[in-house]
Parts: sequence; structure tokens; C-alpha cells
Amino acid sequence: MVKIGVVGVGTFGVNHLRAFAQTEREGVAQLVAAADLNAARLAEMARQFGFRPYADHREMLEREELDAVSVVTPDFAHRQVTLDALAAGKHVLVEKPLDVTVEGCEEMVAVAKQAGLLLQVDFHKRYDPYHLELERLVREGNLGQVLYGYCHMEDRIEVPRDWFPQWAPKSSPVWFLGVHFYDLVRWVFKADAKSVFARGQKRKLAGLGIDTYDSVQAQVEFANGAVVTFDTSWILPDRFEAIVNQGIRLVGTEGIMEVDSQDRGARSCFAAAGMQTHNLGFLRETTDRHGNTAWLGYGIESIADFANNVAFLKDGGTLENLRGVFATGADGLAVTRIACAAEESLRTGQPGAV
Repeated sequence: MVKIGVVGVGTFGVNHLRAFAQTEREGVAQLVAAADLNAARLAEMARQFGFRPYADHREMLEREELDAVSVVTPDFAHRQVTLDALAAGKHVLVEKPLDVTVEGCEEMVAVAKQAGLLLQVDFHKRYDPYHLELERLVREGNLGQVLYGYCHMEDRIEVPRDWFPQWAPKSSPVWFLGVHFYDLVRWVFKADAKSVFARGQKRKLAGLGIDTYDSVQAQVEFANGAVVTFDTSWILPDRFEAIVNQGIRLVGTEGIMEVDSQDRGARSCFAAAGMQTHNLGFLRETTDRHGNTAWLGYGIESIADFANNVAFLKDGGTLENLRGVFATGADGLAVTRIACAAEESLRTGQPGAV
């Protein structure tokens, strides 16, 4: 069985713990250890999931016989943890984005390639069944030549204000939200970006002492000739009915497809919680036949996919056999190029080359 360690057990890290705990019950991969700087959080997660806790990921790498590591740290901390894991001979899954610099991505990709190790990026939008259908329809030519499109991904203000106000100034809607859809569109098109023209606003969050963009609008030209606008925002009001509001729309010479990723037909209203919409395709809680809590949805499947890929390699498979199956380090690099071009455009007021 594959042995896995996790670095980062915070708000999204718990999904990695859930995914690997389930792969352990399936006989695929065992959640052995995890590391986090937050001692209280680490202890609580260790109690729930039964892994060995470490305050320092380097000690975990030295003491544990791991096959693979997943990295769920803040964006700007991905690079060194990933390089440490690769240097220790571990396959690595990195939460999006791969890194916040092109140079960092290039180094990570080069090290993984030289070592013959799997470097996978958790771009989970690719696992959404509605996006899988969008990719198929575009690939098979049902939309004709795609001319333009529109994507939006917006968080309630609680995300930067309450979840991680300490490191939100080191990030932005570009990195936390935009990269999801940059990757999705690039994957659907099978085409890289050429240029980015971006505009952004700093008002609401700056007034709360969080020096980052409230929202960023980026228009991206792709190599297939399509131009797609990406609206990202961190300031939807607290009373908005979902933490995330998101969707994608592509228009071609022969057709159109829209995916409303937030409002999928299920909504509720309760006296205490107010109006809510539910994206049960991303994450939903259930119980397996043995009475264990189980989690379903593409937010879990994309992480479990890494465990299955590592198991495949451990059983004698090759990275070449896995080509095209998952989001690679090279994909992560391509997406970071788009995000960095958007940041360049924000600084200069001119289009940024990718």
C-alpha cells in the first residue's frame, strides 16, 4: 500500500486527509503522517484521522518511509516544501497554484523530471462532470471554433477576512481563484495563453487592513484565437447564499455551452442560516457500508486520483503511461505564467505576455 504524508492540515488540507483516509480503507494508500505549524490544529486532526503529527515537514520526511507527499500550504510556501519532498525521493501532489513564480515552477518541474518523480497539481475543476462534458463537446467540435468566453469565480468576503487574513496580502483573487479557471479553459482548449490584459480594484479589503485586490478582471487571448474574460472577486457580502459563486460560458461558431457551477438546482432557506445553494457535486458527506463517514465529489476525487497514480507507479507503471491523465507540473507552470502575466498587467496597465 502507498504511504502518504500531508503538509498542511488547514481549511482545505482536511480534504486531503479525508481523501487519503478513504483510499486507506480501499487498500490503495495509507495516510501515515502530516505536518503543520499550527500545533492545536495538527493535534485535533491527528486525533480525528490517526496519523503521526509533525511540527516540521522536514522531520516528517526524514523519519517516515513515505512514497508520496501532498502539499496544502499557503500558495507562497508550496515551492520549498515541494522541493524538499522531491529531494527526499517522494512523488508530490501540490494544491493549486504550483507556485506563485514562473522560476519556482520551472525549478520544481525540472527537479521532478530529473528524479523521475510524479509532480501533480490539484486542479479539481477538471474532475467536475459538467466540465468533463464541456471538454468533450469542445474537443469533438460541437461548438465549432470557440470565439470567446466568460468565467467568474467569486468568494464571500469571509474567505480572505476570516480564513487567512495573515497571508491574504501575499495572495489575490488571481492566485486563489483565477488559476482554477485559467487551467480549466486551457485544458478545454488544449491551447496555451498568449497574452493577458488585467484590471483590478483595491477598496474593501484595504479598508479592513488587508492589502490585496478585492477583484481582478483578466482578458486572456489563447493560441486557438479565442478570447476569454475571467472575473475573480473576494468581496461578496456575508449574506450571499454560498461561499463561492462561479460559472463558465463558451461561445463558438456552431454552438454555446454554459455551466453554472454554483446554482445546480438545489437551494434551501432556514431561519438560522438563511438562503443557501448547495454544490453537492464538489463535496458531500455520506456513510459507507461499515458505518464510516465517507466523502464524495470531485473535490475528493481529484486528490484520490493522485493516490491511485502513485499506486500505479509503485506497481510497475510508468509516468509515460499516465501522460494526459492528470494535471502535471508543466500544466501548473503554464497556469502560473498566465497568473504572472495578469499581475504584470495590473502593475503596468499594459497587456502582459505569457
